[in-house]
Amino acid sequence: MTHPADGGPAPVRILVCDDHVVVRAGLLALLDSAPGIEVVGEAGTGEEALALAARLTPDVVLMDLQLGAGIDGVETTRRLTAATATATPQTGSGRVPHVLVLTTYDTDADITRAIEAGATGYLLKAERPEELFAAIHAAAQGRTTLSGPVAGRVMANMRSPRPSLTDRERDILAQLATGLGNREIARALFISEATVKTHLRRIYDKLGVDTRAGAVAVAKEQRLLP
Repeated sequence: MTHPADGGPAPVRILVCDDHVVVRAGLLALLDSAPGIEVVGEAGTGEEALALAARLTPDVVLMDLQLGAGIDGVETTRRLTAATATATPQTGSGRVPHVLVLTTYDTDADITRAIEAGATGYLLKAERPEELFAAIHAAAQGRTTLSGPVAGRVMANMRSPRPSLTDRERDILAQLATGLGNREIARALFISEATVKTHLRRIYDKLGVDTRAGAVAVAKEQRLLP
C-alpha cells in the first residue's frame, strides 16, 4: 500500500458498513490486500456508520442496504450525502465520504432509492474483487460505477420509465403484497384506514389497475417491491 510518506498518493480511506459480522470480516480481509486502500473503520448499523463517518472522515463508505434494526442503508446514505452539502473547508471537504453501495439486492426499487439518496455507485456482492477495488477508487474521485446488471436496469428504466411511487405508497404496496386488508395495513403503518384507501387509489392510478391483485401483479412484474 502506498502512503504519502513514500512520495505517492494517499490511500483511499474506507469505512465498511454491513450488519453481518462474517461479511464485514471477509471484506476487511479482502480490502487489506488491495493496493491504495486503507480501511479506517467498520460499522454494523446505519447509526454507527454516521457517527464513525463524522469522526474518522473516510473518503468512501462501503454501504450495505439492509442493516437490520435501525435506519437502513438508503437512509444512512441520504444523511451522509446531506452532510456533504453542508461541508466546509474546515471539515476537510476532501474527506466528506462518497457512498458506494455493495449489496445482494438488485431490484429496481432498491437501485432507484439508493441513487436518489445520493449513492455514487452501486455494486453487487457477486462482483470480482478487482471490480470492487476499481469501483472504490472511482468513488473516491466522485465517478459513478454500476454493476453490469444494475446498469442494464437503469438503462431499461430510462427507456421505459417505471411508475414513480412515494415511499409511503411503496410501504402500502409491500403490505398489500403480503395479503393484508386495509385495516391491517393501517395498523401496521400507524395510519388511518381512510389514508390507506387514499393511497391505494393513487397506486391504482399510477399502475393502471383497478384491483388489489392487479396492483401486486404489476408491482412484481416491474420490480417495484423491495
